[in-house]
Amino acid sequence: MKTDIIYSDATKLAELIRTKELSPVEVVQAHLDRIAAVDPKINAIVTIADGALEAAKVAEKAMVAGEELGPLHGVPFTVKDSIDTAGVATQRGSPIFKGRVPEIDATSVARMKKAGGILLGKTNLPEFSYWIESDNLLSGKSNNPWDLTRTPGGSSGGESAAIAAGMSPLGLGTDLAISVRGPAAQTGIVSLKATHGRVPMTGIWPRAPRRFWHVGPMARSVRDLALAFSQLAGPDGQDAFATSTAQFEAGVGRSPHRQLRVGWLVEPGFGPVAPEVAATVKGAAEALKDLGCFVEPVRIPALERDFALDVFNRLHVMEMKPAFAEATAGRSQDELYKMAKTMLSLPDTSMKDYIDAEQAAERLRDGYAEYFRTYDALITPVLPIPAHKHGVAEFVINGKTVDATFLQGATVPLNVTGLPGLSMRFGTSKEGLPINVQLVGSWLAESTILHLASLLENVSTVRDLHPNL
Repeated sequence: MKTDIIYSDATKLAELIRTKELSPVEVVQAHLDRIAAVDPKINAIVTIADGALEAAKVAEKAMVAGEELGPLHGVPFTVKDSIDTAGVATQRGSPIFKGRVPEIDATSVARMKKAGGILLGKTNLPEFSYWIESDNLLSGKSNNPWDLTRTPGGSSGGESAAIAAGMSPLGLGTDLAISVRGPAAQTGIVSLKATHGRVPMTGIWPRAPRRFWHVGPMARSVRDLALAFSQLAGPDGQDAFATSTAQFEAGVGRSPHRQLRVGWLVEPGFGPVAPEVAATVKGAAEALKDLGCFVEPVRIPALERDFALDVFNRLHVMEMKPAFAEATAGRSQDELYKMAKTMLSLPDTSMKDYIDAEQAAERLRDGYAEYFRTYDALITPVLPIPAHKHGVAEFVINGKTVDATFLQGATVPLNVTGLPGLSMRFGTSKEGLPINVQLVGSWLAESTILHLASLLENVSTVRDLHPNL
């Protein structure tokens, strides 16, 4: 039964708890046992929440007493270690913040708890949440459960590895340019970066640049993303970007009133993409066509005119450098890892380049707005390659040599524009690694991409695969 527990999704676990077929204590203990068994190989969990079992006992009493239960009652969840958790260390992947224990939950954590979720632990990340691998001086390097010599990605790599390995059914990650969607792709799970501002960033660091940061759910099923997002979305009166009061209706299981129009795009606009990834994107497009959607290949001229990764780099450096400088002021260089040192050493963007980048970002938003006049969704790669070996600085992709930042080519446009994107597995590489696709919707159209993802999930041949640990 423990195997059934650790690879059940959160929705199923909540259902079994509501019907008293499982107890919250059984579920939490099974995941704690799983962490003890496999995390020494993976190093995804950096802190176990001391109160997890006690919270499970309280949840069990409420279940037995017949009290009204939340949609996630008794279900454990994990949280990236940049997100504040009351009474549980939040150390941000840096010795500078070693032993830091917040007094208040981040809004996203508080909402998961309000839905009945039980905080199980905190997960690894790169220093200051800033890189495409999860490695730091405080808690070390996380490994990919599909191949321990490879990375589970960053910056929410510990979270993705924990979920893929059965240590957690559901979690929260943050996303500046790639960080919930890329790690999901590297470990074969699902994740959602909603429209910017749909989920408050209150209680999460770093916040700069605020217009690019997101917090979102990571899970093993599309319906779990919909369930978690339905609990997370909405203003909190503290994050001024989180102002949308649009009601969210989970698209899973709903039929739209008309045929959906979907475009698919691999190149140009995102940088080079490996053939096996391109084939997976095309395969997902063809599957949606077979399911009754109107589907065709597309191009988005704005992506070809302005390379979003270049735009992002020119904009965010001038906003992140001061935040890093403030956090590291007066600290020893021995307390800083690679990316903090790299960020602080970068040259300032000139005012001219900054303004040019701002205008390019506006053109990108306009370009997507034009696209969504005709189409309901877009299918793209998440990453140009499957999970890579630890510490690789350059890649040869489809005959072109690029540096590691190019892994963000297809994800960062959604941070620059604020569009929602969903990452889900739909293929397997020749080396047996997951390959995910990205479903992109128009602003506030999370229901559309969740619906399309659920259609793909229903016909997927890879949805129930798990790493052999």
